[in-house]
Amino acid sequence: MNELEQALALIARGADEIIKKEDLEARLKTGRPLRIKAGFDPTAPDLHLGHTVLLNKMRQFQDLGHQVIFLIGDFTGMIGDPTGKNVTRKPLTREDVLANAETYAEQVFKVLDRDKTELRFNSEWFGKMGAADMIRLAAQHTVARMLERDDFAKRYKSEQPIAIHEFLYPLVQGYDSVALECDVELGGTDQKFNLLMGRALQEHHGQPPQIVLTMPLLEGLDGVNKMSKSLGNYIGINEPAIDMVTKTMKIGDDLMWRWFELLSFDVSMDDIARMKEEIASGVLNPRDAKLRLARELTTRFHDAAAAEQAIAGWHAVVTGEGDTSLLPMADIETPAEGFRLAALLTAAGVTPSNSEANRKLKERAVRIDGEVVDDASRVFMAGFEGVLQVGKRNFARIRLI
Repeated sequence: MNELEQALALIARGADEIIKKEDLEARLKTGRPLRIKAGFDPTAPDLHLGHTVLLNKMRQFQDLGHQVIFLIGDFTGMIGDPTGKNVTRKPLTREDVLANAETYAEQVFKVLDRDKTELRFNSEWFGKMGAADMIRLAAQHTVARMLERDDFAKRYKSEQPIAIHEFLYPLVQGYDSVALECDVELGGTDQKFNLLMGRALQEHHGQPPQIVLTMPLLEGLDGVNKMSKSLGNYIGINEPAIDMVTKTMKIGDDLMWRWFELLSFDVSMDDIARMKEEIASGVLNPRDAKLRLARELTTRFHDAAAAEQAIAGWHAVVTGEGDTSLLPMADIETPAEGFRLAALLTAAGVTPSNSEANRKLKERAVRIDGEVVDDASRVFMAGFEGVLQVGKRNFARIRLI
C-alpha cells in the first residue's frame, strides 16, 4: 500500500462508520495537518479502557501528523448528555465538573502525546454567549429533527419527560465543531446524531462539514454490556498493575480479538489474523495471546517492569509456580469476632456474596496459599496473611488488620 492507503487503513481500523470517507481521503491528499476533535464530558473523575478507544484513535491521528484537540465539555457537562438515557440526567455542579476535568487532563496523556495535543474547554466560547446567542443557536434546528434521535423518540413515544435543556445538548456539541473549525470529529456509535449536528452547523456557518468517525462501544469484562463503572465490568486506567493483568485475563476468548483491534497499538490486523489461525490449529494457547494483550495494556498505563511483576504474580497463583509475594497486599479491617471463611472471601472481593462463597466451598473450589479449604466454620482473626483463591481467575493476597 502507498502512504495514503496506509493512513486510511490505520484510521479505519476498528471504526464503525466514516462519514464521508471520500471527503476524508480528499482532505488527506491536501497534505495539511487536519484538526481532529473528540469531546469528553467530565461526568466522573476516572477513565476506563472503554474511554481509551477514542483516545487510541486520536493517538493514531497524532502519529500520522495531525492536530488533535482533546475537548473537555465543562459547559456541556453541566447540561448532562441525554444519549442512551431514558430519564433526564441530573446536571453536574460547576465544582464537580472542574474537579473531574482536572483528573481527566492528567490521565489522557497516558495515551496522547502531550506536546501534540490541544487541550480545550468549551466554556471558552459558551461562557461568552448570552441568552440571545443561545436562542439564535436553538433556532438553527427544529423539534421534529430532534425527535428523530432514537432516545428522544422512544421517550416521547412512551410519554417519559424530556426537558427543554436536553434539546440544547446536541446543538451545543455541534457548535463546538464550529468554534474549533474541525476537520474530523470522533465519537462512539451512540453519539452519531450529535456528530452529524456538527456537520449541519458547520455548513450553516459557511465551513466545510467535518468528517464523522464513529467507534464501537467497548464491551466490558462480561462480554455483553458496554464497559461501565456502574456495571462493575470495567478496567480503570489508574488501577494497580496486578488488577489490570488479572481482569484482562478474565475476558472471554472471543472478546479478546475485539479488545486487540480497539485497544492495541503493538498488534497489527495481520498479527491478529495470524494468532487466530495459530489458536485454531492448536499452535498457540489463547491464554498466551491474552497475556500479550495484558502485558501491552499494563505497560502503557504503568511501565514494563510493573507489567512483568504483575504477570509473574498472576502466574504464581494460576499455575502454582512462582512467588506469590509478588502480588500486592490488601489490608482488610477485621471485626472483633473475626471473619468466617465465606465472609472473608467476600470482603476480599474474590466472591460477590457469602452465598456464592459457600457454594464455592462446597465445590472445593477455594484455596488458601494453594491448599484446598472447605471448612465454612473456620474463623480468621487480625494478623492473618495469605493468598485467597476461588477457581483459577479470582484471587487476592490479603492481610487482616
